Amino acid sequence: MPYPDRNAYPDLFYPVVDSLKWVERLTRLGVGTIQLRAKDLNDADALQVVTDALAITKGSQARLVVNDYWRAAIVAGAKYLHLGQEDLADADLKAIREAGLSLGVSTHDEAELEAALAAKPDYVALGPIFFTTLKSMRFAPQGIPKITEWKKRLGHIPLVAIGGIKFEHAAEIFAAGADSIAVVSDVTQNADPDARVRQWLGLAREAA
Repeated sequence: MPYPDRNAYPDLFYPVVDSLKWVERLTRLGVGTIQLRAKDLNDADALQVVTDALAITKGSQARLVVNDYWRAAIVAGAKYLHLGQEDLADADLKAIREAGLSLGVSTHDEAELEAALAAKPDYVALGPIFFTTLKSMRFAPQGIPKITEWKKRLGHIPLVAIGGIKFEHAAEIFAAGADSIAVVSDVTQNADPDARVRQWLGLAREAA
């Protein structure tokens, strides 16, 4: 079995984007799980963006994952949330669970994994697997063997690999134990993003 269950959440292919235009584009292409990671918004703007993104994905196959803005996610009626470690420390987990939100959490080291597991997440993300220029990283690249190690620790909890991953790495990442691959620049900075997305979606169909 080279690939995990493509029907599980999050999908095998899990793009992370920063705008409504990207959410709309990926929804139209048939992507199943899309994370909206729009930074530095005030509460009102965050609520507006989340509401608009949910309107775009409504009635489609796409599950919208809200990054960071848990209050907006609750108020707007989102179903999926992703928190980084700083966000996790400040979030009201009880309110998040009472709102019925699925929760994904970022991790980079042992201490962060412990913090994530204490929150009883629906998935855990490990990164960066490879070097990435998208943001200044406090952590060195994890490397593929770390995926196998983390997955043993997580057991049935899905593991998302993120950070510098391209389509060409996918088979190796899944073979190491990842359940899902989160992709940023391989789509958003690609010369032909639509063709790249179709490649990833074809991989998911292969796994069916």
